[in-house]
Amino acid sequence: MGHGREPRRAQAYDGELGAAVARAQDGDENAFAVAYRIVQPGLLGYLRGLVGEDAEDVASDAWLEISRDLGRFRGDGAGFRGWTATIARHRALDHLRRQRVRPRGTALEQDVLDLPGPHSTHDQALESISTERALELVRSLPRDQAEAVLLRVVVGLDGPSVARVLGKRPGAVRTAAYRGLKRLARQLGVEDAADAGVTDGGSRTLGESK
Repeated sequence: MGHGREPRRAQAYDGELGAAVARAQDGDENAFAVAYRIVQPGLLGYLRGLVGEDAEDVASDAWLEISRDLGRFRGDGAGFRGWTATIARHRALDHLRRQRVRPRGTALEQDVLDLPGPHSTHDQALESISTERALELVRSLPRDQAEAVLLRVVVGLDGPSVARVLGKRPGAVRTAAYRGLKRLARQLGVEDAADAGVTDGGSRTLGESK
């Protein structure tokens, strides 16, 4: 189930997800439901970090678009998670623009990050995050760091996929994820959490974050 290099919570289902998406594209409604069940928990967690209590509504809008445009998708299970996260992010930012609210992690709640998964330093960090004090820390992260952490750990995307979703350079995203997890790990006493799969030279790419 992985060795700490990447968050494995979502990746474990990528084979099943890719197969379900392929069947759904052939018109299998049950397969689409399978894909939804695999993707929705992480997607909802990410959206809660962006729009708080409105996450369910934004997710519904995103899934309408996902189902409408499913025929255009090309890729595997991991690619589908990245594609759906991009659509959800666009819907979330539209929602925030309508509200004229700055898109920050405003309402991370315990159930957002309380997802089952194999043990790794990322999971240890998440287990620690499911406290009120830790959630305050997540909410206090700059938006780029909060989004990078959510996409890496909650949605389970790899670094290049996060960069595509956010439209940023991989080095900048790697640095944001590193800084965010390192800050959380330091505050929560999980000192090695940030080094478990997001460094990749992140400490040497600080200039790319600007």
